[in-house]
Amino acid sequence: MADIGRGWRHLADRNPLVRFVDSCLRGAAQVVLQNNPLSGLLILIALAWGAFENGMPRVFGGGVLGLVVGTATALALRVDMSSWRKGLFGFSPLLTGLAVPTFLDQRPLMWLYLVLGAIGTVVVTLALNAVFKRWNLTAYTFPFVLTTWFLLMAAYQFDRFTVLTKLTPKFPGEGSLTGGTFDWGLIPVFFKGVSQVYLIESWVTGLLILVALLINSRWSALFAVIGAVGATLLALWFGADGASLDKGLFAFNAVLTAIVVGAVANRPGALVTVYTLFGIALTLFVQMALTTMLTPLGIPVLTGPFNIATWLLLLPDRHFAPVPNHERVKDTVLHTVRDSVNLR
Repeated sequence: MADIGRGWRHLADRNPLVRFVDSCLRGAAQVVLQNNPLSGLLILIALAWGAFENGMPRVFGGGVLGLVVGTATALALRVDMSSWRKGLFGFSPLLTGLAVPTFLDQRPLMWLYLVLGAIGTVVVTLALNAVFKRWNLTAYTFPFVLTTWFLLMAAYQFDRFTVLTKLTPKFPGEGSLTGGTFDWGLIPVFFKGVSQVYLIESWVTGLLILVALLINSRWSALFAVIGAVGATLLALWFGADGASLDKGLFAFNAVLTAIVVGAVANRPGALVTVYTLFGIALTLFVQMALTTMLTPLGIPVLTGPFNIATWLLLLPDRHFAPVPNHERVKDTVLHTVRDSVNLR
């Protein structure tokens, strides 16, 4: 396996087309904070499975289109090549590409809307990282969140689009935002919580994503499970909406928070685990609050809660690991803060 990996890297260094494919594959994996083309390939396979299983192959097509357009746009803008090679300009456009055909009806103009959204996501990434570098943070998936919110809210003003978020605009106090039934099939729900990171409801997809995480980092895979289980059980305990629980919708933000705080930004350990468990709860509460705020607009929270909670958890600058590990983290995760805003 190591020889295959070295051979692929060598081929990517020499061949521009292979290099582009490699960056795209890494971009698919970077959604869950992994820099591994094999993990990215398995994740794309998982997304294809989930999209076809749900009868929405256009969602997979949109994700691939967004990934390719975003990666190509960043290359055209002559961004930092080290960050580009690691797929750091592909993962947010990938998510935008998944979101547009998920939340808008199928029309030819939708694909143009998607392409424009993917291009815009790259520009927003550059803009936000220019801001967040002041606090040694990265924008994570917030460029996708901000761009998609704009796209969906704008779509309400266009006759050529129909928004399909299945959210009934409702002000707090005008009726319960909870309810629905939960069938108590917890294990599939945990896996769905992982798959919903990519806006897909499928326990098979979630399982394959966990395998993709395991290929690159066993700690990331473990904390992804902890995030999914912890957020689901806490939401169930507090009496969250049963139908949303059954779809894994209260877990995916916590999955991302757990990966970052527990396995990427800090060296795993007892204290880090406790801090991560608190972060899982914080993420869930932020998600509930944002749901209340955004329900009147009829748009989903997406991964906004993950971004807000993770920034709050990392801003106190609590380093639970020795300095050498902190330097490794800065090189692998926060390098976009230093480099991505530097155009050649």
